[in-house]
Amino acid sequence: MNRISIKLFLFFAFVCTSCVPTNDLIYLQKKDNENVIVNQIVAKPYRLQVNDVVSISIKALDQKLVAMFNSSESNIATKTDIGLYFEGYTVDDHGNIRIPVLGEVSVIGSTIDEVRKTVEKKLSEEYFNKEANIFVTIKLAGLRYTVNGEITIPGTKVIYQDKVNILEAIANSGDITITGDRKAVTVIRQFPYGTEMHDIDLTDINAMKSPYFYIQPNDYIYIKPLKQKTWGTGTTGIQSLGTLITLLSLATTTFLLLRN
Repeated sequence: MNRISIKLFLFFAFVCTSCVPTNDLIYLQKKDNENVIVNQIVAKPYRLQVNDVVSISIKALDQKLVAMFNSSESNIATKTDIGLYFEGYTVDDHGNIRIPVLGEVSVIGSTIDEVRKTVEKKLSEEYFNKEANIFVTIKLAGLRYTVNGEITIPGTKVIYQDKVNILEAIANSGDITITGDRKAVTVIRQFPYGTEMHDIDLTDINAMKSPYFYIQPNDYIYIKPLKQKTWGTGTTGIQSLGTLITLLSLATTTFLLLRN
């Protein structure tokens, strides 16, 4: 009887350790019913870096006069990724963008709103008067990021939003697979001084307080596999049971062949 109990215990221990626990799959779990308030400092605006691409549209009462400042007369909303790449303004190695007529404008380390004000000021001071009603629109040419590892649809993605959190980025890539480690999602981010790597636990609601919760252009997100995938025993109870039965059948067959 004791031997049977030991075998049953080992069986259930095997099945339980082979399965992926529910707590490893649920995002943003609360602890002690706590409410999380995201600090505005965490969600601070993005500052432009080298190789970023921005789109600029300048409008005024006299459309003929502003035509020479625009790289294209086509509507920004109708431009494709390729069109934005070739017609947008790329931040060069010196931190500048080259705008028709205006020439080089330093934008490195500036927010989109700060760049807009700089362009409007230069236009008002050098080419237009107040009655021209200048209206400048500046946006990032898509928020580009890359997701790899245990993700349904890996690869480089572009989202046309001003602000995107990591859960939205992952959902846009088909979500993390059941064998992906949601407790240690690695974000690799570029900074002017170099590259930083940071792990974020997406199963904890406090992840919303992390400065890496909102992604930035050119972020690389890597999803590591869980140990259950390395074992190859299955991720659910049914899969684990199937693996165990297969192993027992193989062991029994081998034993009978050797015995005969």
